[in-house]
Amino acid sequence: MLPRLAHIDTLRGLLVVFVILLHANLRIPFGPPELAQVLGLRLTGILFRSGYYAVIVFFVLSGYLITSASIRRWGDLSQVRLEAFYRMRAARILPTLLLLLAVLSGLHLAGSTWFALDADKVPLWRALLAALGLHLNWLEAQVGYLPGPWGVLWSLSVEEAFYLIFPLLCVLSGSERRLRLMLLVPIMLGPLARSVFSDNELWQDHSYLSGMDGIAFGCLAALLAHRVPKVPSAAVQRLMLLSGIVLSVTVFCFRKEVFQLGLTRFSLQVTLLELGIALLLVTSHWRPWRWCGIAATAPLRWFGRNSYEIYLTHMFVVIPGAWLYQQAGVPAAWIPLWFMATVAASGLLGQAVAQFFSEPLNRAFGRRG
Repeated sequence: MLPRLAHIDTLRGLLVVFVILLHANLRIPFGPPELAQVLGLRLTGILFRSGYYAVIVFFVLSGYLITSASIRRWGDLSQVRLEAFYRMRAARILPTLLLLLAVLSGLHLAGSTWFALDADKVPLWRALLAALGLHLNWLEAQVGYLPGPWGVLWSLSVEEAFYLIFPLLCVLSGSERRLRLMLLVPIMLGPLARSVFSDNELWQDHSYLSGMDGIAFGCLAALLAHRVPKVPSAAVQRLMLLSGIVLSVTVFCFRKEVFQLGLTRFSLQVTLLELGIALLLVTSHWRPWRWCGIAATAPLRWFGRNSYEIYLTHMFVVIPGAWLYQQAGVPAAWIPLWFMATVAASGLLGQAVAQFFSEPLNRAFGRRG
């Protein structure tokens, strides 16, 4: 198990807040207009329309952390023990996922207005099969968006499908050098999957290859960080850090300009974002960002520690919260407070699930291993 890394937790916390704000904004568009004008179109876009990019960065972080943990546990990745790898993934992923599916099944059978599936589009058994069979992303591409708490599982389908294959590649490659070459394949195919292989917009964003290149970037970043024979000079590290910042900030913050440059035509902006984050992760391994451990970043680190549980459960706050806000007829000037309350409540729910459910079960699985 990797020790807590302040900069990773800070980044994950920021990313999950972006996801919550996106889904909240879809239900209560941010306002009032005067305040939106103060923020400006650019800042409003960054805060409330960055959910997809946030998930892409989550993919990069995931690949980096899994590869780093595997290196620390087994040394050479060709020595990965398949049973132990899959057990660790199951211990981390399954408890919260099974809890979510049990709650969603109960709400569907009870006829919940907010969370029940449209039986004409997809029956309950089919959605459960897709969630557990890691193809909910494919199902949504065929039938359209599912209710919020179901829909967030598209990214889990991509991520866990990758991790079914990853340890096999580690072992079958026979060496980390060949593994690195194999990881270049999804990186090259990713932009094509997001732009050429399909004209289904949902599948372009949510297909396996559309997200696996981010995970592969993270895996390669971990291999570079841990395997470089000699840490580069301070000047080289600064250049890599600056490149990572420029790429990440450009894609996140200058979307109109990125579009005008033509990078979105083949979805290359996503690839550049993944590369930028990978560079940041490598340089932060060589020289940790100690400022991420200060008191000011503590709230984001708290969100980051519970990011998986928050991601899976936040729609149980967002959807009822939006309904309550609309029913209460609260003045538009209070909308910023509603957004802050929604983010805070989502964090508290995720933290409760982590503390009282998923973490105890995770530890129990670990002891059995």
